[in-house]
Amino acid sequence: MRLNQDTDLFSDQIKSLRAEIDGALSTIDLPSRPEYLYTPIRYTLLGGGKRLRAILVHLVGEALGADREDLINAGLAVELLHSFTLVHDDIMDQDNIRHGQDTIHEKWDESTAILSGDGIYVVSQLVISKIKTKTLAAIKAFNKAALIVCEGQAYDKAFENNYDISLSDYFLMIEKKTAWLIGLCAELSGIISDQTEETNTQLRSFGLNLGRAFQIQDDILEVYGDVETVGKSLGSDLISGKQTILTVLAREDNQEEWLSSWKNIKKMETQTAILRLRDYLNRKNIIDKAYKYVEEYVGKARGKLDVIPLSHRDKLKQFTNIILKRVK
Repeated sequence: MRLNQDTDLFSDQIKSLRAEIDGALSTIDLPSRPEYLYTPIRYTLLGGGKRLRAILVHLVGEALGADREDLINAGLAVELLHSFTLVHDDIMDQDNIRHGQDTIHEKWDESTAILSGDGIYVVSQLVISKIKTKTLAAIKAFNKAALIVCEGQAYDKAFENNYDISLSDYFLMIEKKTAWLIGLCAELSGIISDQTEETNTQLRSFGLNLGRAFQIQDDILEVYGDVETVGKSLGSDLISGKQTILTVLAREDNQEEWLSSWKNIKKMETQTAILRLRDYLNRKNIIDKAYKYVEEYVGKARGKLDVIPLSHRDKLKQFTNIILKRVK
C-alpha cells in the first residue's frame, strides 16, 4: 500500500513539474517580430514533449539543495538546447512529425527551420547565463555538451548505410548524440548546488548510463511503437539507413542473413516493412538482446545514485523506471 502511495505521489510530482516547465517555456520573453523567426520558435516550444531532461534537472537539484530559480533556468536551458537539436535533426533526417505535430520544415520550409533552430539555441544561451551559482562552470558544461551532441549527430550521419559499423561504434554515437545531454542534466544540478568535481562526475555518469538506455529504447520504439503514442514518424531512421541497436545486433548475429532480409524489407511500403522487420527481430531474439542492454544501463545508472541523499534516492530510482518502461 505504501509503495503504491509513493508511486502515486511521484507520478503527481512529475505531472506538476512537467506543467511548470511547460508554463515557463510559454512565458519566455520573445519579441513578436519578425514573425518569420519567432512564430516557428513559439510553435516548437509550445508543441509539447516529455520534458524528461528538465524534470531530471529538478529532481537531482532538489535532492542536492540547489537554488529553485537556478533549477528553473537550468531546466529551461536544457529543454531549449534539446529543442534546437531536434529542429535541425528533423531537417537532416527529413522527418515530418515531432511530438504529434508537423516539424518546422514540414509546416514552413527548411530555411525557416534552420533559422528557428539557430534562434532557439541562442535563447538557450541567454537562459543558461541567468544561473547565479557557479555561472561560468555551468555555461562551460552546457556548451561542452552542446558540441558533443553535434559530434554525435555527425557520427549518426557518417554511419548511415555503413554495414561495417560495430556495436562499440554504435555506443560511441549514442553516448555523444543522446546520452551526454542527459548526463549534463544531472551534472548541471551538481554544479549549481556547489558539489565537488568528483560528485559532479558521478552525476554525469548516472545521466550518461540513463541516456544510453533512453536511446536504445528510442531505437526499439522506432520499430515497435506507434505514431500516435510515440508522436513522431516510425521507420524513418531505418529507411534512411541509420545504425540502431536493432540493425547492429541483427548484423552481428548473422550479417549475410540480415542483409539479404533487409534488402527485401526496404522495398516494401513502410507499415508492411515494419511488420516484417518485427517478425525477423522476434524470430532471431534480437529484440530480447536489445532490451537486456536497456536493463543493463538502467542498472548501471542506479549504481551511481549513492551521491544522492538517501531521502531522495527513491525518487530518482522511480525516474529510471520511466526510462525502463517508457512507450513514447
